Amino acid sequence: MPFQQGSARTRQRTVLLVGMVVLLAALVLAVVLASLLTHGKQEVSPKMMKWKDRGTTENLREVILGRCYSYVMARYPELGDKDCLKIWESLKHAFIYKNPCNITSEDYQPLMELASHPIPCNKSLFWSKTNDLAHRYTKSNQNFLTLEDTLLGYMADRVSWCGDPSPPGINYESCPKRTECEGNPSSVFWKMASKMFAEAACGVVQVMLNGSVEAGAFRSSSIFGSIEIFNLNPEKVSAVHIWLMHDIGGPQSESCSGHSIKRLKSILEERNFKITCEDNYRPVQLLQCVHNPDHTDCRRCTGTT
Repeated sequence: MPFQQGSARTRQRTVLLVGMVVLLAALVLAVVLASLLTHGKQEVSPKMMKWKDRGTTENLREVILGRCYSYVMARYPELGDKDCLKIWESLKHAFIYKNPCNITSEDYQPLMELASHPIPCNKSLFWSKTNDLAHRYTKSNQNFLTLEDTLLGYMADRVSWCGDPSPPGINYESCPKRTECEGNPSSVFWKMASKMFAEAACGVVQVMLNGSVEAGAFRSSSIFGSIEIFNLNPEKVSAVHIWLMHDIGGPQSESCSGHSIKRLKSILEERNFKITCEDNYRPVQLLQCVHNPDHTDCRRCTGTT
């Protein structure tokens, strides 16, 4: 009998030991399977979309906030009631975690309302193919403002951003060009900002165009030709002055009597605007000559004084 009892105990211990080994093996197997499944999920997780343009500007939040505070506190303290944090949040919510080809004007509407401000009459300067020259002129002459001299334009100038449905919701690698999709964050933003800038214009407005462009100074496909010109209000704008500038030493592709300028004048006349056009508006040409003082074009300009 003692032997049988001992044998029974041995069998119980053996069964218990085998059970523990099986349980331990099951636990190890469960951990391995969980690890494999988790690893597999990471491999198949959505990747950022790839586009052809540069990605979101690094430190975008700091860039936008810094420019906003600089604008409303140092440049135009009369706009000090603007809430830069709310402006940043409204911009972020317009694109973060969204497909960058599906951005709409409604996405940006809160931003436009938060950042808008009045434009003094007679100060609005529109431009097409004269980006550098127009902004050099407004920096030297505070009597004029381009879109990029407003709060919205100042914050967004030369900055890029776009979202992505995948975490972290912002694509820092690439963003879509307009040729890839019309509803990209940059195109939608600038179209809305340009429309608002044109609607705010009053008094005499100026338009700086490039007469050295072979395809013509006025293009109906440009932001000015497709959006701004049609959002000028004839009841607020008394006249449109066209400054047709030519590159120093560049071709004289078009003058104020040129084909595309005639088309522009026709559009403006149909909308009941008074129009003037001047080739190489002298104050702007003098600014061009600061960078090219010895060029024959500038000597001729000097000789007419």
